[in-house]
Amino acid sequence: MTQSAEKLKELVDGSDNIVFFGGAGVSTESGIPDFRSTDGLYHQQYDYPPETILSHTFYESKPEEFFRFYRAKLLAPSAKPNPAHVKLAELERQRKLKAVITQNIDGLHQAAGSREVLELHGSVHRNYCEKCGKFHDFDFMLHSEGVPRCTACGGRVKPDVVLYEEGLDMETMERAVRFISEADMLIIGGTSLNVYPAAGLIRYYRGRKLVLINKSAVAADLNADLVITEPIGETLVQI
Repeated sequence: MTQSAEKLKELVDGSDNIVFFGGAGVSTESGIPDFRSTDGLYHQQYDYPPETILSHTFYESKPEEFFRFYRAKLLAPSAKPNPAHVKLAELERQRKLKAVITQNIDGLHQAAGSREVLELHGSVHRNYCEKCGKFHDFDFMLHSEGVPRCTACGGRVKPDVVLYEEGLDMETMERAVRFISEADMLIIGGTSLNVYPAAGLIRYYRGRKLVLINKSAVAADLNADLVITEPIGETLVQI
């Protein structure tokens, strides 16, 4: 066990109200690319920048292009939970971890067994007809072609994910604020804290055990009690 992992284990062992706030780096060890790393989506070549394609305006104006990108880059049917997801689910079963607050949309926390998961940016596993509201699952979207159409009414099916220019779900945000403000330990993992308003949630933490696990520098000066720059899965599996 590394020295930093030993310190993390000590903090976890002495806590019973832990909240985990995570981003794309949590899922990179499952083979899902993040946006801002060297091999992330922002460093790949497309006709439009990813942040343009994933905007509400682009979704409305060029839906065929949007869904082509969406299926190719945001749907990962072979991705499985990695040691980070598994350890967080284990900590929840031990009643130490109270909630996972994630910016990810891949559903891997739930696949690993986590139950209290707050998805700030939605999920690729939920898709709804814009006309009649009928639910459509992940496989429907994965195997659809062109602009996906509802099997009931023919309306356009939209992923329940938050696009650029769209607001976050306020009920989810309020629950996240409550969990963070009541936590005695906050672990921030796999995020550079560049995406707002989600990243702004951490200012509600009032505890004295702030841990940051991220391979690169973060956007904010957090004055963390423990900073670990190793892969999050490799770190959490040690505790």
